[in-house]
Amino acid sequence: MHPSTGHTAVSDPSHTARASWMRVLALADSHALNHAMQSLGALPTHHTLRAPEAGMVMVRARAGGTGAQFNLGEMSVTRCAIKLEDDTMGVAYVQGRGHRHAEQAALLDALLQRADWHDRVQAMVVEPLARAHQDRQIHRGRLAAQTQVEFFTMVRGED
Repeated sequence: MHPSTGHTAVSDPSHTARASWMRVLALADSHALNHAMQSLGALPTHHTLRAPEAGMVMVRARAGGTGAQFNLGEMSVTRCAIKLEDDTMGVAYVQGRGHRHAEQAALLDALLQRADWHDRVQAMVVEPLARAHQDRQIHRGRLAAQTQVEFFTMVRGED
């Protein structure tokens, strides 16, 4: 925690780890997330603090990737907050209108913060979902590479 603001520093390892698993959960395929949740078996008692609700957010971009910021457009996002019986709170923001996806990601976020669940959820849910996401990215990269066009200049004999 920063003494003057009370906020967690971005370089805090626990903040970085949580941001990492929240990203994996948010980007996960909904069906794969549902299947991974079922593999965990019985889950602890929890209740909803903020039911899944969809809204819009403005997406910002930079001209040329590094230039001036501009509003690219809006996208839909669903958010949810879950509280476990021991008062551990989990939150999630997912792209689109996936209410079930947001609810499951929030519950997993809460479980990952508990020492008795962390390693199990990490091994059975987060790591397989992260590998699946990486595989999808590699596949998309290969598909995009197939459409690459290489330009060349022919030297003409005229001067």
